Amino acid sequence: MNAYQVAVTDYGFPDLKQEKAILEPLGFHFVTGSCKTSAEVAALCQDADAVLTQWAPVTADAIEAFRKCRIIVRYGIGVDNVDLEAAKRKNIPVVNVPDYAVNEVADHTLSLMLGIVRKIPQIVQRVRAGEWEIAPCRPIIGLQNRVIGVAGFGNIAKAVVQRAQAFGLTAIGYDPFVSEEVFARHGVEKVDWQTLLSRSDIVSVHLPLTKETRHIFNEQAFRAMKRTSFLVNTSRGGTIHTSALIEALQSGEIAGAALDVLEEEPVAPDSPLLQMDSCIVTSHCAWYSENALMRLQEYAALEIKRLFSGETLRHIVNGVGKS
Repeated sequence: MNAYQVAVTDYGFPDLKQEKAILEPLGFHFVTGSCKTSAEVAALCQDADAVLTQWAPVTADAIEAFRKCRIIVRYGIGVDNVDLEAAKRKNIPVVNVPDYAVNEVADHTLSLMLGIVRKIPQIVQRVRAGEWEIAPCRPIIGLQNRVIGVAGFGNIAKAVVQRAQAFGLTAIGYDPFVSEEVFARHGVEKVDWQTLLSRSDIVSVHLPLTKETRHIFNEQAFRAMKRTSFLVNTSRGGTIHTSALIEALQSGEIAGAALDVLEEEPVAPDSPLLQMDSCIVTSHCAWYSENALMRLQEYAALEIKRLFSGETLRHIVNGVGKS
């Protein structure tokens, strides 16, 4: 007899074999959905002991309908689709999976940086069109002795800095929640927000989406950046005010942007961002490798296993159950 129910609100994986292999031996049975609304989340999860969610809106109204839930696990790092305070009011820990794709995102960040700075897509397009130039798309800057500024200094930012330093870049960083000692340990100078913007030749965004960080890259921020600087974002699309970025690129306020995340996804086919040589857009795929995909599903299920086996949860984000 099944002792517990785990509700999976939505998922983009081929199957749930890994989760079932971990949780079914503990007596879990699975109910799954493709929830697009909070009402659908509430209906699917009302009798669940545990909830796994990827993109579905796990709102306060939905959480209020949960009768038995003891844990909510977000497939991924960001938790902006889950109302953390509503879960806290019901004493439900919300857990994320921050460590499944650190290297993949860092690799993708450097790939975007190199692509936009070296103008790789434009050059490839010209070669395919029959144009062969040994100094194309001028000007192209060298990376040595340039400054990369990281906005946020979590695990991915640290991995990005390590890679960037191998290219000869000097690193500075902004994160009010990280000490100077931690920055220094990684060879990074801690700076304030305005200094990050004004000194960086490349700004790499590694921020969660919160009230404080939404649209932190706005008209004022772009005006503070160098006209020769580049913006790379592999964190959360909402940290950038899209129309302000478009204006900054069109007016030459910054030299370029490379984005894996956008405020609205998928990107509209007629978005000006897709029409400009100064912008590269990829499809929120920085996290992806086959290995990372497997880790994401495994690590999410293991958090549920920990709770129901009396072990300590590793990645609580709303403070419930932390000692």
